[in-house]
Amino acid sequence: MSLYEDKLFPVLLDWATRPVYRDRARIVGQAQGRVLELGVGTGSNFAFYGDSATEIHGIEPVEAMLDIAREAADQCPHPDRFVLRTGDAQQLPYPDHHFDTVVACLVFCTIPDPRQAAAEAFRVLKPGGTLLALEHVLSDRRWVQRVQKGMNPVWKHLACGCQLTRDTASIFREAGFRLNKASHRRHSKLPAFAGELLDGALLRP
Repeated sequence: MSLYEDKLFPVLLDWATRPVYRDRARIVGQAQGRVLELGVGTGSNFAFYGDSATEIHGIEPVEAMLDIAREAADQCPHPDRFVLRTGDAQQLPYPDHHFDTVVACLVFCTIPDPRQAAAEAFRVLKPGGTLLALEHVLSDRRWVQRVQKGMNPVWKHLACGCQLTRDTASIFREAGFRLNKASHRRHSKLPAFAGELLDGALLRP
């Protein structure tokens, strides 16, 4: 990895996600039972887990970020709940029906093959389990779509693979999830090109 990806981008990422602090806290706070968080980054979501999350597994492909995440876990109540490892959301190292909750927070925009990752999330969830998602997605407004598609090649490079043009709700439905309480909304504190969110709980039947 480069100096930018290992050192600078994690700092920029935490700064850029401050406007969705309350949204992240609301989503992550709903996690229950044995939990898997995909792409934990620097562990900025760890403080949001409540006591209902009894066992929290996290994967992250970038080892430099995972080192920071381990430090964040050590500062949380009951740090022994956290089990962190280098991993790929497209090939999860867990058995079928292993988790009660999967958390996907601003990560499916970056995964190279989001359909494979969605299928893996479906596989490791127990029937009746919940996928908690907060993901920025392709806008349903044409002028915003044009901006997103125009910016995407440069944005993808600057944001270490993040893409602005994914229809993540459709990807989850194709994997077998029901949208349940998840919906598409616009975030007032984010710029239009990055402010379209899939937000809420999806059900694994």
